[in-house]
Amino acid sequence: MKRRIFLFGLAAGIAAPTFARELKPYTGPEITRLVLYKERRRLYLLSGTEVVKEYKVGLGSAPEGPKRFEGDGKTPEGSYVIDRRNPNSSYHLSIGISYPNEADITYAEAHGKRPGGDIFIHGRARKNWFKGKDWTAGCIAVKDRHMEEIFMMVPLGTQIDIYP
Repeated sequence: MKRRIFLFGLAAGIAAPTFARELKPYTGPEITRLVLYKERRRLYLLSGTEVVKEYKVGLGSAPEGPKRFEGDGKTPEGSYVIDRRNPNSSYHLSIGISYPNEADITYAEAHGKRPGGDIFIHGRARKNWFKGKDWTAGCIAVKDRHMEEIFMMVPLGTQIDIYP
């Protein structure tokens, strides 16, 4: 009987929605820039030149080198802007990165391919907890609780610089 109760409780916990908490408003210094160092697997949120927060990240399934084409599993490199927010993301919460830019599109087209798109900073969501560190299709993944902070801290229009 105890085992049955335990298994029922475990199943209920797994089936629970991935987002049930209320987001806490951010009242700290204005975040003016994001910097990602892919090799370090670190995302920094800055106010001016001061690092306000630092997060460990997961990247695309083939993280070395810049994203060039749709389906290459790479995370972009370069300067972009946070251009959209998705509170109903399949990956807990997400904020969009303005990839591809004109240079990305031109490069891909010159090689007869598409550059891809839909690059986000997002949470892991329960179904991805055990996939390892680099599992996305090119996005930047953080823990769900960290995504809640980032979602509330980073306004649209914030620059993000992504370095190798």
